[in-house]
Amino acid sequence: MDLVPPNIFTKHGHNRIKICVSGAAETGHCGPDALEKAKELGREIARQGAILVTGATTGFPLWVAMGAKEMDGVSIGFSPAASEREHLEVYKLPIDYLDLIIYTGFGYPGRDLLLTRCVDAVICGCGRIGTVHEFTIAFEESKPIGIFEGPWEMGGELEEIVAKSHRPHEKIVVGDNPKKLVEDVIALVKKYRAGELKITKA
Repeated sequence: MDLVPPNIFTKHGHNRIKICVSGAAETGHCGPDALEKAKELGREIARQGAILVTGATTGFPLWVAMGAKEMDGVSIGFSPAASEREHLEVYKLPIDYLDLIIYTGFGYPGRDLLLTRCVDAVICGCGRIGTVHEFTIAFEESKPIGIFEGPWEMGGELEEIVAKSHRPHEKIVVGDNPKKLVEDVIALVKKYRAGELKITKA
C-alpha cells in the first residue's frame, strides 16, 4: 500500500479545512464593533488557509464573508432556497461575497443541517436561535467548535448550554481573539481528522 504524496491535497485544494461561521442575520443586539470583529474573523480564516462556509445570509455571516474576500479567501454559502430567484426574491438574501452558493431547497432547518455537516468545524459568533441550532447540531456531530466571544450575549449563552448539557465535549475552544481562535479551531480539526488517505495500486 502506498501513501498519496503529502502535497497532493494542498496542491489541488481537496484537503483545505472548511470552517462554518454561524451568526445572526439581524445584528441590532450584537453591540459595538461587531462589524469589524466579524470581518477580522473572516480575514483570519482566509489568512490561515481555510475555506469559509456560511448560511449565505445577511448580518454577521455576511460581515465575515466580507472580511474573507478582503484577503482573497474562498467563501461558500448554503442557501435555504431552492434557486437563485427564490434566494433573492423570497428569502431576500444576498449573493455578494460568495464564490459559490449551494441552493439546498430545505428551508432554514434543513439548510442548517447540511451546512453544519459539510464542514470540518463551526465557529459561533453573535447569534440568535439559528446559531443555537447550528451549535447543537455541531455538538451532536462531535465537530470542533469555536465560541467567538464579543460584545454580544451568545458566547456566554453557549457556554452555559455546554455547562448544563451533562455531556463532555473536548472539541470546544473559546476566545475573543480571532487569530488565536481560528488557530485553535484548526488545531482541533487536525488533531481529530482521519489519517492520511491511503490508496492501493492495482
